[in-house]
Amino acid sequence: MAKSRTLAKTAAPTAAPIAQEPEKFVCVHGHFYQPPRENPWLETVEVQDSAAPYHDWNERITAECYAPNGASRITDVENKIIRIMNNYARMSYNFGPTLLSWLNDKAPRAYRMILDADKASRQRYSGHGSAIAQVYNHIIMPLASKRDALTQIRWGIADFEHRFGRKPEGMWLAETAANRSVLDLMAQEGIKFTILAPNQCARVRRIAGSGPDTNAAPLAKESDDNDGWIGTPDATVNPTHPYLIRLDEGRSIAVFFYDGPNSRAIAFEGLLNSGEDFGRRLLAGFRPTTPEDTEKAQISHVATDGESYGHHHRHGEMALSYAMHWLEDEHHAKLTNYGEFLSKFPPQWEAEIVEDTSWSCAHGVERWRSDCGCNSGGKPDWNQQWRGPLREALDYLRDCTAPLAEKLSSSLFKDLWAARDAYIQVILDRSPASVNAFFAEHATHELTEAERITALELLELERHTQLMYTSCGWFFDEVSGIETVQVIAYAGRVLQLSTKLFGEPGVALETGFLNILAKGISNVPEIGDGSEVYRRYVTNMKIGLEQVGAHYAISSIFRSYPEQGQLFCFDVHRESHEVFTSGRGRVAIGRALVDSRITEEAEDICFAVLHLGDQNLSAAVKRYDSSNAEEVEAFKTAATEVAHAMRRANLAEVIRIIDKIFGEMGYSLISLFADEQHRIVQTILTQTLTEMEDSLRKIYEDHASLLDFLTETGMAPPPALEVAANYAINSSMRRALEAETFDAEAIEALLTHAQSEHITFNAQQLGYTAGQRMKRAMVRLEASAAGDPTANGALSNAVLIAETLCKFPFEVNIWQAQNIWNDLLRRSDKNYWTEDWKEGFKKLGEAMNIKVDQLVVEEGVSAF
Repeated sequence: MAKSRTLAKTAAPTAAPIAQEPEKFVCVHGHFYQPPRENPWLETVEVQDSAAPYHDWNERITAECYAPNGASRITDVENKIIRIMNNYARMSYNFGPTLLSWLNDKAPRAYRMILDADKASRQRYSGHGSAIAQVYNHIIMPLASKRDALTQIRWGIADFEHRFGRKPEGMWLAETAANRSVLDLMAQEGIKFTILAPNQCARVRRIAGSGPDTNAAPLAKESDDNDGWIGTPDATVNPTHPYLIRLDEGRSIAVFFYDGPNSRAIAFEGLLNSGEDFGRRLLAGFRPTTPEDTEKAQISHVATDGESYGHHHRHGEMALSYAMHWLEDEHHAKLTNYGEFLSKFPPQWEAEIVEDTSWSCAHGVERWRSDCGCNSGGKPDWNQQWRGPLREALDYLRDCTAPLAEKLSSSLFKDLWAARDAYIQVILDRSPASVNAFFAEHATHELTEAERITALELLELERHTQLMYTSCGWFFDEVSGIETVQVIAYAGRVLQLSTKLFGEPGVALETGFLNILAKGISNVPEIGDGSEVYRRYVTNMKIGLEQVGAHYAISSIFRSYPEQGQLFCFDVHRESHEVFTSGRGRVAIGRALVDSRITEEAEDICFAVLHLGDQNLSAAVKRYDSSNAEEVEAFKTAATEVAHAMRRANLAEVIRIIDKIFGEMGYSLISLFADEQHRIVQTILTQTLTEMEDSLRKIYEDHASLLDFLTETGMAPPPALEVAANYAINSSMRRALEAETFDAEAIEALLTHAQSEHITFNAQQLGYTAGQRMKRAMVRLEASAAGDPTANGALSNAVLIAETLCKFPFEVNIWQAQNIWNDLLRRSDKNYWTEDWKEGFKKLGEAMNIKVDQLVVEEGVSAF
């Protein structure tokens, strides 16, 4: 017996199980978002000079990031394009709904690439689209009221369904800010997963029944009193698999905690300088396997602002496309998206999150309500104590308007808050049919015209109470920064509507709001505090229909409007318009009906505008009652008298007549909205600038031989002559690029002169202008390429321009032109492609830096 016991003790141990190598998947998530920049009264993004040469920052970032990711380039060692691919179709992404709305209106080609990518990704990833939804206008959800949080989720889902034609599986939380309550609301609305930062995980444990074999070693030291929970500081979170978060009433949601170090390397450590380095870093995200691992697959995934790919890091989109191409084609790992991976490999672990945390604030969500120390770092001596008062002021406005809105809505809506949640359908489609369908479902009865206006204004008030919480208002350093001014402007729109809708209680709100905002002290001494920000930047933004009429009246001096036209979010119907001229002076007098497409509010106006040349302009506008016979007659008489006075060149009499009818001429060019003001001032300046250019060009031409002599002898030209030469050559080049007929010889002559005389080109301006000229040529080719007799001429012209631009000593952005070439290559209607056409089209591609033969092989297109 003893021997037997000894043998038993020394018997060979059971062999440890061999860990099976899991499948390897890679997912790159991009959070594409820009803060709303629309003027709250005009519903449009106005010109932003800091984004020049682009109209605004949305347009600039679209050119640098959103559009390039839809047609990203892979190049060879000679920097020739060998592949053009839609990054969105291979990665995971979300776009802010407000940004998508802008892209739909202003950048439809890029918008279409984003939607098409989701369809393509469904084919690649087992029916799971790569696009996920986002809470509507990027508010910090843990700081929102439950009602607002629910609206944000519902609006985000509805917007997604409207654009992508399917229900979203996942949803992005602004700044990944989360708590258990928010996750539960998302789960209630059918959201299956979200993405969080590793520091947001509190603890994890295996889901019962999915643990390792009993012979395997224990996962970690576990005490008996914690039910298997393992505390997980972010350094120990395993991002290679999803986690289940158990919620109320049996609900749950999956969470992917992204790889923190790798994500930081993308955003801040220059990882996008090399596509292959990026790919290798993603492979480094996989964890070594151990016998106790039961997961059949691992996912290496990162999440960053999508703007990293092209805007923050130039050509970052190319690094991304190369990394995905390298991973996939070299069989290092399979690309996937979160929906597919979750479907194939459900969570075997559950987790609990740290309440009220985010990805960009080490203090949870304090960045959006206190001076926690997180800032952009540009001004280390500044503080952000204004953040608390700003949130307090907005909460005050929200909480004070809610009961007033409920009381007013009782005769209009069956349920105000249900109507607000459904109002997203009107925001997405403001057609009469859409608005009528909305009222048919939510109104208590068939509303009168006045009741419809009140109901829509009430819902607009509610929309702006959402927009005013956009997170960007707190993110940066100063209460007078443009992002903070934007959210205060949304509050200004709420206050304006409150005054109109609620009477005296609404009027009183402004005082309370400003008193709280005044507690937010600015870092800029001349600003003072948040209340001064409101008075200085927001008060003058507020407009009514009369101001829209003034804009229409003034701009009608400089442009011809149709009888029925649109002006931002307003419709303008011209009733009458006459212009009288005397020398440099002009007078316009007329009537128009202005109505809002947002609230259906309408107003008849009459106007008179006196322009004495250049910026010397005055205008008068007032309401007009066409049912008042006396008022109608007075206006007709005034128009007749103005015509007589202008014929006699009696401007003093014109002014007297206008003052008599309108009281005063209280509007000027300053009254124009920013875009039109810029356009008209530019029109006024054009003549002056043309005269200056002609003078400088003449000076240059008169002394060109002297400049040549000085260059030959190595002597430096006098500064004044050098300035004239630089200005003349640059302006001549700009004019040549903008000319209707492209003169390649003239442009090449200018290039030669510039080189010989050491002229410095304005690379940014001319590069942009040249790129736009190439785009116009390609648009013309695209329009005529379906067999139009002019197609050969359009092709020859495009080749000539492309070959000429190749000679420029600076970079010309012909990205859009290359895309059109690529689109034409893939068109199915190529029956008209003769051998000569094919040869010319191939020549065009090569002139635009495309390695045509290899691109065809890469993409499987047999055009040649």
